[in-house]
This record gives sequence, C-alpha cells and structure tokens, in this order.
Amino acid sequence: MITGTHTVVFADDADAARAFFRDVLELPYVDAHDGWLIFRLPPSELGIHPADAPSHDLSLVCDDLDATVRDLTARGVEFLGSPEDRGFGRVVRLRVPGAGAMTLYQPTHPTAYDLP
Repeated sequence: MITGTHTVVFADDADAARAFFRDVLELPYVDAHDGWLIFRLPPSELGIHPADAPSHDLSLVCDDLDATVRDLTARGVEFLGSPEDRGFGRVVRLRVPGAGAMTLYQPTHPTAYDLP
C-alpha cells in the first residue's frame, strides 16, 4: 500500500537549496544524517497531463498567490516574471537557490489534496 510520496529536487548546490526550504520557506524537516535534510511537505495531489514527451514537474500550491508573493518577496525570494492567469489557476515562477526554478500556483479548479 502506498503511504506517501517522496519528492526529490536535484540541485547543483544542495546546501543552498536546503537552506532555502529550511530558512525561507520554513518547512519542517529531519536531518537524516550529516545535514542531509528531508522536509515535510504540505498535503499533495498528483495530476496527469498530456505531453509530447514524458516529464515531471513540482509546483508549490498556495491559497492566495498575491499575499504569498508579497510574503516571500519580503523574505528575499526572487520571482521570474509576474503572476499570470492560466485559466486553471494563477501561477508564477520562483528561483530556488542552487536548484533552478519552481512554479508557485493558486489553483482555481477543485483540488484533491484536502480529500479525506
């Protein structure tokens, strides 16, 4: 039986990426060993989208994109562009030090992460 998901972010500067998730996003974590941090993530869901080639994406979800962008900007987060309405939700990309960029997303569709 599947009991959870384990997401991996591959980073060319793992220490910087770990510090971002620990200090800026303030996600709870355990130190598995020697600074190898494993973070507790908020509830999650999985969407399957059609594509020309298989790939995977990690998006961070929020309830209020504008308020979250303001809060994270005050913490020093760099955003790549401005929030955009994509029909299914509002999105913006944010820079993760040492690990590229991720999408921050306020869905406007029904969500599954809060199902019982």
